Amino acid sequence: MINTDFTVEPATWSVDLADLRAVRNEVFVVEQEVPEEDEWDELDAQSQHVLARDPDGRPIGTGRLTPHGKIGRMAVLSDWRGRGVGKAILRVLLEQARARHFEQIEIHAQSHATAFYERAGFTAYGEEFDECGIMHRHMRISLAAIEKPERTLPSANESNLLTSSDRESARAATLAVLESARREVCIFTRDLDPDLLDHSDILEAIKQVAISGPHVQIRILVMESERARVETPRLIALAQRLSSVISLRTPVETIDRRYAGSFLVNDRSAWFERPLASRFEGEGSTYAPGRTAQFQETFNEIWERSEDYVEMRRLEI
Repeated sequence: MINTDFTVEPATWSVDLADLRAVRNEVFVVEQEVPEEDEWDELDAQSQHVLARDPDGRPIGTGRLTPHGKIGRMAVLSDWRGRGVGKAILRVLLEQARARHFEQIEIHAQSHATAFYERAGFTAYGEEFDECGIMHRHMRISLAAIEKPERTLPSANESNLLTSSDRESARAATLAVLESARREVCIFTRDLDPDLLDHSDILEAIKQVAISGPHVQIRILVMESERARVETPRLIALAQRLSSVISLRTPVETIDRRYAGSFLVNDRSAWFERPLASRFEGEGSTYAPGRTAQFQETFNEIWERSEDYVEMRRLEI
């Protein structure tokens, strides 16, 4: 279910030059016939870059964020289009923009791609214009102002890895994701994991996120909903009391119900996954924008296909 065919992570012009150039040369210079002298500029060395790679580490997509708050050079190799690579790249770039306190992001979008950016929240303005022989539109997106996070980009000697091998370490990893959340948590679970999510410390962490301020959103996808209702009474009760913040749905599509694991992600690029929901072994990270983007994209797609679980909302008298 979770797309593991590619990864998306920050890159630097000095270290990843060859891979960045390889993707952009193939897409822009060769495929779209952009003059080579127009493709490369002085902003490359000053910008934040992102690279998508296939399982063998080969570059398949890229994008950049300039010091002036403009996203550009978004490119995905033709064989990888339509597989969520571009969405993941854009999400990481927007995460970088938020971390650098940009209030608004601009983009010169190729006209045929405006729908892609609109789905991400961008708005087009002005008339079409020609850039390097290709018609473009000006687009922009306003980013919600955020306070300086407790942690920004990790330092070279700082470990962000989360691992679990038993119930206690799985609880600790789950808590790490919940406690670093700002306004959003997404949880995919088979039965609300009573050994984890119905534990007092974790219930308190969920509650603290829920009451932390306006615009908070906690979404839970649960497959075995009847079992969850019986085995996680305290979490269900909390969801009932905070129903305006905590939402629950049940996946109904066969493809969505095949996933055997459990995962949670937050809006601060933290994630934790257990490949088998019946076991405690898992891994994650407190800061991995690319991987978090993949989980978030998958969660959102399943959420839209799922049904509200009315029974969990029913207050018992």
